[in-house]
Amino acid sequence: MVKDASTLQVRLTVLGILWMSLLVANGVMFVMRSQAIATTIPISSDQQEADTVSDTTQTIGNVNVTDGTELISDTGNAATSDAVLPLDEITSVVELSSETEDITMTEPMSQVTNVSQLRDVSPGDWAYEALRSLVERYGCIAGYPNSTYRGNRAVTRFEFAAGLNACLQKVERLIASSPDNGVTREDLETLQRLVQEFEAELATLGTRVDNLESRVAVAEDNQFSTTTKLTGNAFFNLSGAFAEGDIKAEGLSPFAVARDANNNPVERQITENPNITSSYLVFLNFTTSFTGKDQLVTQLVAGNGNSPANEFVSAGLFNTFGVPFTDQTPAVETNDVIIRELFYSFPVSDRIQFTVGPQINWYRHFDANRFTLFLRGTSSFNSGGSTLLNTLDRGAGVVAFWQMSQQFRLGVAYLAENTEFLPQPPFGSASNPAKGLFNGINTFTTELTFSPSDRLNLRLLYNRSRRDSTAGLFKGGAQGEPIYGLADDGFGGELRRATADTFSVNFDWLVSPGFGIFGRYGYGSTNLNPRRADLPDGEVNAQALQLGVAFPDLGKEGALATLSYQIPFSVLDGRQFLVSGGGNGGVQYEFEATYFYPLTDNLALVPAFYLIGNPNNFSDNPNIYVGNVRAQFSF
Repeated sequence: MVKDASTLQVRLTVLGILWMSLLVANGVMFVMRSQAIATTIPISSDQQEADTVSDTTQTIGNVNVTDGTELISDTGNAATSDAVLPLDEITSVVELSSETEDITMTEPMSQVTNVSQLRDVSPGDWAYEALRSLVERYGCIAGYPNSTYRGNRAVTRFEFAAGLNACLQKVERLIASSPDNGVTREDLETLQRLVQEFEAELATLGTRVDNLESRVAVAEDNQFSTTTKLTGNAFFNLSGAFAEGDIKAEGLSPFAVARDANNNPVERQITENPNITSSYLVFLNFTTSFTGKDQLVTQLVAGNGNSPANEFVSAGLFNTFGVPFTDQTPAVETNDVIIRELFYSFPVSDRIQFTVGPQINWYRHFDANRFTLFLRGTSSFNSGGSTLLNTLDRGAGVVAFWQMSQQFRLGVAYLAENTEFLPQPPFGSASNPAKGLFNGINTFTTELTFSPSDRLNLRLLYNRSRRDSTAGLFKGGAQGEPIYGLADDGFGGELRRATADTFSVNFDWLVSPGFGIFGRYGYGSTNLNPRRADLPDGEVNAQALQLGVAFPDLGKEGALATLSYQIPFSVLDGRQFLVSGGGNGGVQYEFEATYFYPLTDNLALVPAFYLIGNPNNFSDNPNIYVGNVRAQFSF
């Protein structure tokens, strides 16, 4: 009777311990499954930097390089607007999937008799001795057919049940095979002492699991969507600008041009400084993932900004020099809510990813830089990206990326214009049956990125663009880079179209954790096709330069200070074709200082200061000074 009682007590004790372990494992597995479900909602930016909305980049390669956020950088010199909100990355989903994708739940496991048979287990593992005892002493732990144990992977309920059953059968065989049932009073006392010693911990774990289950249930009941995550940014701007004297500008207004009797561009004088303004800009991103590796992105945007610096510009230079990127109206009318981006990204292999859609943001995919994404880095239109790229900002088409190796990444894209802030028609050729995808405004881009380390990125980019004239003029800036301003046939006559070839070099280098350098150089050649049959084609060649230094974590972790110098548009030849923007041969240059200072995870203050020398490319124009302070809310 004593032996039977002892045997029963042993069994009950062992079963009790295993049952508590099963309860804990079930709870943990429930939480892990809930977390896995939650991660199907993409989680960046901002780079991507969007950081509060993540430096999203694509899921392949070093797409965007904004301090650990694969933001996807967006710049651009919009005729009336341009901004970007990078995607939140879904790398956590990719990692979860890649860790488990080779595991089939029906895959049989094979018994092992020595822990050395498991090729992914080493004596340095923290649970090595426990695993060795279960394998070699009790023989109730199995491995996978490929001789792996996969100790870092979460256990499934089926696998736990199989392991529990094997250990129980081993205990019963040990009891049955021993003449005296293999049980001593010391064994019973040891088991009882262990049960009592860990009773509080087991109860605590059970309570914690119950609490986690309740919290997960609440989260699931109140989540926005099981597949879609909503993120956003709101920017409050306070902006001012003043000049040291009267400013000379070409054009009758920032949007109208004319030539005088001597075939010279008509000029005007700006004698008064503009008033200080307050404005807002809002981004809302809906990022949907169906498989954990794809992204369907819908971005809504609204704003009412018009920077005071725009009062000083020549025609065709609206929203360029000294204009903060967030101080804009991203639609034809202020306060209109519009769709800015709409596209679908998906992998076709481990190294190749495609993006297709009717409204793809060119700057989300190309010309990225660790220190120039407006969410944390340099903050004006001219400093956010190459001023000679691109002919369009958003377009319909396809983008493909190939991660050739760990160091090299190739991107290729074809887009036809579908820009939200331009009136359609005459713009928006992708949706215009008279123009379509191939006969209107379009661009072909290829970019090679070399990343020898996670601190250094070098990008070589070529862009071929085609542009139709508007009212006989070729409009520059974001409507027609690489020209800044407006061009005609050189005699006041009309143009048919223009084609351009642009080459760009872009780098960022985090020299040390607290110091980095960055820069760009661009060269663009634009061919102008006159309507007059007796006139030959014209050509305007220009270059652009940017150099800067950055100070990550200056004053606080997550902060970023940048100092930047840029020449946005230096005319090398063909000035006679520019009815606006060419000036008198001077070269406009700009200094910028921006400091991103996070107050919390969701709120940052960003003061910025800009100095513009030789405004509008007039060497005798006085300096212009622009100041901006923005409050940046992210969620």
